Amino acid sequence: MLAQIDGTYFSLIGRGIGAILLYAVVGVLLMLLGFWAVDITTPGKLNRLVREGRPNSVIVTAAGMVSMAFIVVVAIYSSGGALLEGLLASLIFGLVGIIVQVLGVRLLEWVTGIDIGEVLAAPEIRPQAYVVSAAHVALGLVVAVAIL
Repeated sequence: MLAQIDGTYFSLIGRGIGAILLYAVVGVLLMLLGFWAVDITTPGKLNRLVREGRPNSVIVTAAGMVSMAFIVVVAIYSSGGALLEGLLASLIFGLVGIIVQVLGVRLLEWVTGIDIGEVLAAPEIRPQAYVVSAAHVALGLVVAVAIL
């Protein structure tokens, strides 16, 4: 006896694939916007420094990406399966998260006296890059939990 697939199965799969693709687009867009926001508010050209493999630039950029992923994942989770609301929440909370991260990290630099432009451009790993990276991740977690 062959098992039968329920008639709604393929529409459920199609909806799931569509949701994955839409959330992926929003997530990538937010990560790119976050990178751009950090790039224009940081001395030096971050995209060039990352391409050159400057370790501190790569560390800080990676932390920013992970931080943005926290925000998007929690916004998706909190939407309770409502696709439009989840996409909109991800976009809004992601933009707020970008603003919070940029302002928070700039404040951290001012308080600690870190010259982030010099740190990002350095050819060797600097401990300050870990402080800035931790600030990105911490702020992403704060925004993500605030969504809940």
